[in-house]
This record gives sequence, structure tokens and C-alpha cells, in this order.
Amino acid sequence: MSDQLTTLLQHLRVSLENQSLIKITLGNKKEKTAILKNVFIKPVMVKNGLKLSFVYRYPTKDITKNFDAKESIILIEKMLDEDFLNADLFTVDKDHYYSVQKNDIAKIITKPATLSKSALTNQHDKEKVRIVNAATSSYLKELGITTAEGLVKKEKQDKYKQINKYIEIIDGIIKDLQFKESLSVVDMGSGSGYLTFALYDYLVNVKHLTTNITGIELREELVKKCNTIAANAKYTNLLFKAGTIQNSVIDQTDILIALHACDTATDEAIFSGIKAHAKVIICAPCCHKQIRKQMMPAEALKGITKHGILLERQAEITTDAIRALLMEAHGYKTKVFEFIATEHTPKNVLIVGVRSAEHENIQTAFIEKASALKNIFGIENHHLETLLKLL
Repeated sequence: MSDQLTTLLQHLRVSLENQSLIKITLGNKKEKTAILKNVFIKPVMVKNGLKLSFVYRYPTKDITKNFDAKESIILIEKMLDEDFLNADLFTVDKDHYYSVQKNDIAKIITKPATLSKSALTNQHDKEKVRIVNAATSSYLKELGITTAEGLVKKEKQDKYKQINKYIEIIDGIIKDLQFKESLSVVDMGSGSGYLTFALYDYLVNVKHLTTNITGIELREELVKKCNTIAANAKYTNLLFKAGTIQNSVIDQTDILIALHACDTATDEAIFSGIKAHAKVIICAPCCHKQIRKQMMPAEALKGITKHGILLERQAEITTDAIRALLMEAHGYKTKVFEFIATEHTPKNVLIVGVRSAEHENIQTAFIEKASALKNIFGIENHHLETLLKLL
């Protein structure tokens, strides 16, 4: 080990002892073909004390690992011997720049500090502030998300994150909208009710809106279970009914939701929302069989659809693009974006439409765009288009 590297490591030890370390960056690969590009290191305070967090940057991913101070110094020394030519050490007092020249001669340049605030934080011990309070939401316990003490179960962390992300999205959609004194919501295909309960709790107990929510679910055992939980939680205006999306009659609602309705059931839900003059329609489509079976694109696009996986993805994109255009045609300002990718939601596209015009004012330009897409891919009919002709 060179004298300069020894000096650098001594600066590191001192900065750890007096808690003046901000960060360290290792770079300039010795082997240009090596896949490890950089290592970024900073101090963090966790339950077990001070650690150094190493972020290993690769071309397609980052890997983060924590090490104690003694082990960190050994690792840094090893990487500067074997992997990297440069190290930048930033402290509250000074910056130290270590480099190895082409002739294998190492040097250190010390300059006045450029960063004035230590990065030493308790960030690993801080819980992200969630909209849905696990400790006080009794329905989460009955749904098996939390323990009796109000702690999120380890195996339910993804579901809890999904619930919070969902409420964040809903809040972003409705925050600037004006509703009547009583807000009505229909959740078509409510399933086990995780998101339905969270939405009711948020609208009533956080936003303080007078809200009526109806969950529609085919499986009667889930309907019975959810109604029992709603009664226990004293959610007086939350009701679950047995039924299908296709057969449910909705006269009027402010918000219509259908998450992961399979294939044309998503079209049935969108149609119900448009027919009921819903102010907001929120759908997370699932499957896309109806369009996939029809797709026979022009010669230039056959290279896409001859592969099964590409045909499936193109069918999803085309189906949802036509849905969005048809919603636009019927007065809905529409956005399509990612919901959340978890094991519970493999289909993570969300279509959101907010009614910006009267239902009767059909805008033919969007109908023409949908027809053009159908022609490109040889699609004879889209189920939502067929339903809308009934209006």
C-alpha cells in the first residue's frame, strides 16, 4: 500500500471518529471492461450504530450494502488496490482527492471543503410517512395486513405499499375537483376490499367528505366478509354487494373504479361510468384477449406480432390506447400511467379519465384516431366501441 493511500485511509478514520465524513466516491476503473462502474459511500446511523452504506453501481442496477467502519476501511483499501484509480473523500473540514497516475504514482490533493453539511442521518431508521396509518386502521388487522399491535406483517409489506400508493393516486386525481355535498363511489370488482376500505377511510376520516361507497364483487363469501368488517369498523356508508361488472346497473356515481377487471370487463366498467356520467373513471386493465385474437397488422408490423410475447404486449398497448381515445371522445380528459409493480398487481397500468365536458358532446376526432389504430392492426371491433354505440 502506497503512502498516499495510507494517508487517505487515515483521513477517513479521523472523519469517522469525529463524525465529519460526508461521502466517498470511488471511480475510474482500472479494468475498462469491468462491469462495476462506481462505488458511492456515505455514513448512516441505524439501530446497531454507525454504518457506511455502499452503493455499487452497475450498468443496469445498483446494489446497496452496509458495513461497519472497520470492515469498510478494509473494503475501500482493497477496491483502491484492485478496482479503481480515483477516490474523492468529502468531509465537513476538507476535501481529499486521491488518484493514481499512468506511471502508477499515487497522489493526494487536499482542498477546502465544498460540502458544508454532513450526510450522517438516521435515514435507515426513519419510517416513510404513509397516508394510511397502520396502527389506527382497524380494518387492516381484520384483513390480515397488520398484527394485533398494529404493525404491518412482513409478508404484507408490498400490499401495504400498494394501498398507500393507491390512495396517493386518488388524492392527486380528486384534490382539485368539486363534488356535491355527498360523494358517491362504485368499486367494481372490489375483491377482498383492501383498496375499497382504504379509500373509504381516507375520504371520510382524512378528507372529511360525506361519502357513500359500494363495492361490487362476484364472490359472495368475500361480500359477506367485507360487510362484516365494515360493520365492525362502523363504516356506515360502505356497502358490498354480490354481482358482476357486466350485470350491475349504475344510475349515477361520482367516481367509478375497476381494478384488474379481466379482458372486456374493463370495457364494461368504462361504459358503465360513461353511461352514469361519472366525474372520474379509474381502471387498471387486466388481460387483453379480445383484441389480441383479432390483430392482423399490415406487412410492416408483422415482425412485431409474429412473436407471442411481443404480440401480447402490443395487444395491451393497442387495447388501452383505444380505450383512452374513446373516453376522450366522450368528454373525459384521460391519462394512462403506471400504478405500482408488486406481486399483487402484475398488470400495473392505470387509465384515469376526468369528465371535462358534457356526456352528449362526442368529439369525432378521437373516434377517427381510434379507427385509424384499428385499421393499422387489422382490428375489426373493440368491445368498448361496440358498447358505446348503445348510448
